[in-house]
Order: sequence, then structure tokens, then C-alpha cells
Amino acid sequence: MLLSYLKLAWKVLLRRKFFTFISLFGISFTLMVLLVVVAFFDNSFGAHYPESRIDRLTFAQFLHVKFKDGGNMNTPPSYYLLDKYVRPLRTPEKVAIASNFHATPSYVGNRKLDLDLRYTDANFWQILDFNFREGRAFLEADVKAAAHVAVINRSTARQYFGTETGVVGRTIVVNQTNYRVLGVVDDVPAMRFSSYADVWVPLSVSPDDLQQVKVNGDYLAIILAKSADDIPAVQAEFENAMKRVPLPDPKNQQFLELHADRLIASFSRQLMSPLTDYKSDGMELLYPIMAGLALLFMLLPALNLVNINVSRIMERSSEIGVRKAFGATGGTLVGQFLVENIFLTLIGGVLGLLLAYGALQLISGAQLLAYAQFEMSWRIFAWALLVTVFFGVLSGVYPAFKMSRLQPVQALKASGK
Repeated sequence: MLLSYLKLAWKVLLRRKFFTFISLFGISFTLMVLLVVVAFFDNSFGAHYPESRIDRLTFAQFLHVKFKDGGNMNTPPSYYLLDKYVRPLRTPEKVAIASNFHATPSYVGNRKLDLDLRYTDANFWQILDFNFREGRAFLEADVKAAAHVAVINRSTARQYFGTETGVVGRTIVVNQTNYRVLGVVDDVPAMRFSSYADVWVPLSVSPDDLQQVKVNGDYLAIILAKSADDIPAVQAEFENAMKRVPLPDPKNQQFLELHADRLIASFSRQLMSPLTDYKSDGMELLYPIMAGLALLFMLLPALNLVNINVSRIMERSSEIGVRKAFGATGGTLVGQFLVENIFLTLIGGVLGLLLAYGALQLISGAQLLAYAQFEMSWRIFAWALLVTVFFGVLSGVYPAFKMSRLQPVQALKASGK
């Protein structure tokens, strides 16, 4: 029986090619966009190289200063603030401090390379899981000695030296400064804002005055908890430490805030700040909003399917009338139309998967974001396909049930009209 329904469904789809195209386009396009967006989200906030221990990491990277006149200042914190109040924390396993990355000129012959440079301490290499192709990271002794050493990624090695191997010990000139290459690592996707760079060098060679007493600057802290369960304790100690930070200008400033947030929460706090005024990380709003948008987006092809199914089934009223006249029950007819709808939905799901895979390969190959390689999330695809099938069934129930309730004479009259 099921095989007969599938054959009939295939013939019906071929008979109304335009309606079939509209339905398949709505389903496949929705799935493609959903999978691409999820891939972007996962590559930005998931456990990926080199932030593979993301469940144990918190980040302090956005400082908020509230002024008494109602103004706000949002800025990265200074090295002084992080070194004095965050590095001494006892609850975490390790605390790393690094600068934000900035495009810095370098030259190979007459060719200019804009290399993204980041200054880090030695803990940076112990907290994050970099893949070293050769050589090693710089150590605490290198940082204390202000050694002009560097770790570079594979792409920089290839562009600057013409090879990815055998470059350890050679000299790279960045921003008119010579650095001896200590190690070569795999490229870090630009979406990993806290760890990405082309070249990493010790903090102690930074042109900034690291001892200047100020709260705003160009730095961030990456905090590694001893376990994922220790995150709340780390955050509690961090909050207590921030209460001891004096206001630089108490006459004009009301308070300052810096939080140790999980990666997605650190961005959520900034995104949701107009609604939460920085008192919350905004996750209690972000997830419902994202879920609502996803649900609304998935409803669009479902509503499209409902309209198309109503038109398609109404046109088959004569077929329904004849089948009912020969004894077909309402349940049999509903089952037939549901099989047809699920069949159509599954075809759209497969097409959506193929389109998403092609789109992700195209985006990765185009290098719209440096070194980003987007992969398909099969778990998300399975959930998206399940939701799509659910809506597909839902969109077929009402018109199928409505037509199955018609008497044979009514169905044939509707066909004549």
C-alpha cells in the first residue's frame, strides 16, 4: 500500500510541476539558510580549534563605564586592570592576557602583506590548544626578557617565506621590527576573535605602556577554569575582584563593569545591553529571540505548503469522489495525502541539504572570513528535517481531513464547479 502511495505521489508531483517547484523551493531554501546560519554560529561559538576547551573558558573583553550624566563608554579593558585584578585570581587554573589583533604591515620584496598581529603572554599557549606544525610557543622566560620572537600561522609562512616548513629560526619583519620565528601553527579562523591572528608575539614587546594606570585599553583576558563545574565559582571571584577597582573619575563616573562571561554570553551582553543595561548577560533574552526567529522562519514554508495543498487537493475532488464512491474511507484518503506531503517534504529536505553543503563549500572557498572552513552540522540538519516533516504533516492534515469528510456527491459537484 505504501509503495502505491509513493508512486501516486510521484506522479502527482510531476503532474503539477509549478506547484511542486514552489513547494520544493520553499522547503529547500529554508533548510539551506538555516543550516548555513547554524554553521556560522557553531564556528563562532562552538568548541573548535584552538578554543576546544570552550566549556571551561570565560572571557573578559568588554568594559562598560556608566557616567553620571547618563552616558556610556564601552571599550576593551587595559592591560593594567587585567594584570592587577584578574591575573591574581585563585579559583581559575590559569589566566591569559592578550591584546586584540590589528592589521600590521609587512613586506616581502616589493609586495605588502597586511598581517594581523596579536600580543600575548605565555599562558595564552597553555590555555588554548594550538596545533604546532613545527617549533614551539614562546615561554614565560621569553616574555620576561622581551625577546623578539614570534609564532606564525601556516599561511603567513607560505606567503612570507614561500614554504610552510623549515622556517623556525628564520627572521620575519613585521611593522619594521625583526622577530625570530619560534613556531608555526595551523591557521585560526577569523571568527575566533579571542585567539585569531597571523602573527603572535610577546606582550612585553608591545609599544604600549603596560604599566600605565588606566581601566580602558586594547586587551582581553581568557580564563581557564579547573572544570566546567567551576565556572560559577570563577565568575563569583571575578565579580568580587571588580568591586575593588577604583573609578578613574568618580566625579563624573557612576560605576564600571567587567564580567567573566562564556564566549557567547560576552557577545550577548553587548548585543542585549539596550534591554538589560549590562546588568545581565542577556542570554535569557537571546535564546528565546533566536528560537522565535527560527520558528517563524520555519513557519513560512509551512504556510506556503498549506495554501498549495488546499489548492492541490481541491483540484483532486473528483478523484476523491470516485474513490469514496468505491468505498475508500476518510482515514485512507487522509493517509494517502499525508504520505504525499511527507514525500514532498523529504525531497525538499534532501535538496536543502545539498544546497547547504554547496553554499558552505562556496563560502569556505571564497575566504570571505579568513581561514574559515564551514562544516555541516548533521545534528542540526536532523532536527531541522524533523521540524520540516512535522510542519509538512501539519500543512497536509487540514486540507486532507476537510476533503475526506466530503460525501461522494459533494466531491464530484465541487469538481464540476
